[in-house]
Amino acid sequence: MALKTFKSYTKSTRGTVLVDKKGLWKGKSLKSLSIGKSSTGGRNNLGRITSRHKGAGHKNKYRIIDFYRKKDDIKAKIERIEYDPNRSAYVALIKYEDGIMNYIIAPNKINVGDEIISGRNKEIKVGNCMPLSDIPAGTDIHNIELSPNSGGKLVRSAGSSAQIAGTDDKYCVIKLGSGEVRKVINMARATIGSVSNSDHQNIKIGKAGRNRWKGIRPQTRGVAMNPVDHPHGGGEGKTSGGRHPVSPWGTPTKGYKTRSNKRTDNMIVRRRSNKKRK
Repeated sequence: MALKTFKSYTKSTRGTVLVDKKGLWKGKSLKSLSIGKSSTGGRNNLGRITSRHKGAGHKNKYRIIDFYRKKDDIKAKIERIEYDPNRSAYVALIKYEDGIMNYIIAPNKINVGDEIISGRNKEIKVGNCMPLSDIPAGTDIHNIELSPNSGGKLVRSAGSSAQIAGTDDKYCVIKLGSGEVRKVINMARATIGSVSNSDHQNIKIGKAGRNRWKGIRPQTRGVAMNPVDHPHGGGEGKTSGGRHPVSPWGTPTKGYKTRSNKRTDNMIVRRRSNKKRK
């Protein structure tokens, strides 16, 4: 997909850069694989805001994605490639030889009419899904399971990919895009190729309204508030806060670890680098 720019008839179009969706399906999603998605406005079951800066946004449907790819040894054909408002990558509608249809994360460089397949000892071809033990080192992969039959968890966003660094009897060593090197049991599955829509990172929305369409409401900087409203607030004139950045409740927002699930930390061979990726 190519990038699309606009003539500067307005201030917003002067800076807007979008991805050209010319080759994508222009109709509706498949009804049997779509469900309604209600907007919460960031509120919980008590009606209290638990996630700020959310609300309104365009109505959309959720497409049920097959992250498992368990239909082994049955060829599937790419029927169409669609835009999905719920994720950065495109999705592909596939039809198996037995007539069953599914949505999958669309790999890069896959076209309508291509055939893909899942299972053991299959061809190393973009879109094919197989256990990590069957994939040679150096191959780009995505939609990686952390354990067998758990569904793809890693490397699902637009343009992302990981590489197999090596395998042994039980584990496969995978290098992720963040620089992290991790061991995954080699019976877990992954899909060959990188994820579609690699130009997603080059999008410039151009105007605040496009974020409102996504359901993202405006944020007010803490330094623009009063001391009663935010720890960064108050002071004479314009200040920069005078302390490390914190949330409105005083929790540090940089360098503060929030992940509590450490069950798979023993599988990390090398931590991701904090340096900005080039």
